[in-house]
Amino acid sequence: MKWAFLLGSPDISGGSYVIFEHAIRATKLGAEVTIITEEHVNMDRLHWHPEARKLIWKTFREIDDIYFDVCIATWWRTVYELYRVKAEKYAYFVQSIESRFYEESEWSLRKLVDSTYLLPLHIITEAKWIKEYLKDNFNQDAVLVPNGIRKDIYFVQGELIKNRENGKLRVLVEGPIDVPFKNVPKTIEICKKSSADEIWLLTSSPITSYPGVDKVFSQVPIFETPKIYRSCDVIIKLSYVEGMFGPPLEMFHCGGTSITYDVTGHDEYIVSGENGLVAPRDHDNKVLEYLNLLKESPKELERLKSAAIKTADAWPSWDEASKKFFDAVFDICKGAQINNREIIEVQSKFYFDWYVIAEQAKSDSIIIKENIYSVLKSVVRNRLPKVFNILRKVKYKVKVKRLK
Repeated sequence: MKWAFLLGSPDISGGSYVIFEHAIRATKLGAEVTIITEEHVNMDRLHWHPEARKLIWKTFREIDDIYFDVCIATWWRTVYELYRVKAEKYAYFVQSIESRFYEESEWSLRKLVDSTYLLPLHIITEAKWIKEYLKDNFNQDAVLVPNGIRKDIYFVQGELIKNRENGKLRVLVEGPIDVPFKNVPKTIEICKKSSADEIWLLTSSPITSYPGVDKVFSQVPIFETPKIYRSCDVIIKLSYVEGMFGPPLEMFHCGGTSITYDVTGHDEYIVSGENGLVAPRDHDNKVLEYLNLLKESPKELERLKSAAIKTADAWPSWDEASKKFFDAVFDICKGAQINNREIIEVQSKFYFDWYVIAEQAKSDSIIIKENIYSVLKSVVRNRLPKVFNILRKVKYKVKVKRLK
């Protein structure tokens, strides 16, 4: 079978990592896997996952004469590029409900993202909550294939950056610092207020230091991450949006525990008070309470770690998970036809055109409001100068108050 994965970016991310793990193992199981991107990818960008260099990499311009058995979109934007690929079957690997990545004010963009779940595509997902969400909201029956774990990399006994110290608490914050829904800056601030002895940061952001953080590990290859996990007691991950996040599970495999919000997907493997600690979203005093508890009660910390290891032992490897993914794609290839290239092209362009119309309407509305404001401002300034001066002083005071 000839597979094509459409990839938004080859740079370090949890989503790309999962795609690569499936793609690499599908190749070992006999599929010919091609990763298709918009622009040519320099293999140096794959330093963080060197095994992915062994896959076939093509741009859209290079696959005009290639016919695939299946083409798989992996991010909402790539769904709208499916029609550019000649394939017998078309599928969608949904790793999160990605409209949640954007602010509610971006309503037209969020609708465009959600429209991808209405297209006639075979869907595979990685988490129970996503499968249920797609069924309840879009009447889509997705195939569930939970993510695996690299048992050959993540295990308790192994190399460390620095030994753990009895009586001291070393916490690890994970995630990019410049992605709002990952919530990393606030997570660090909470850790700084706690009684934790050391704060480490593992991030995909290209930085060498961060205020209040003792050690920063930036853009680390996957084979180097276990020794960071093994050196820490607990991972603090307070993201607002997740599909089925991997770092806490990787930490479980390396002998640590976790503190998270009750973000979607946490309950795939975290049981609060048993193998980790879970706080309601933005209940930061509860997170602080948990951090101080782990510092003050080494027995509680060890109890959570012990249960986390049991959870890790029972979790499937990537070989097991990817075999299920392979079987799901095989069934798609052998199953009934539910779409074709022409149908996908027509429907994709229909949804995208509505997005353009909505964005234009929003832009026109903003321009109209700005024009009305400008006219009113001019009228008040010219006809009611005293009122204008009072309003200007009030506006200045409000602005100063917000800055404080």
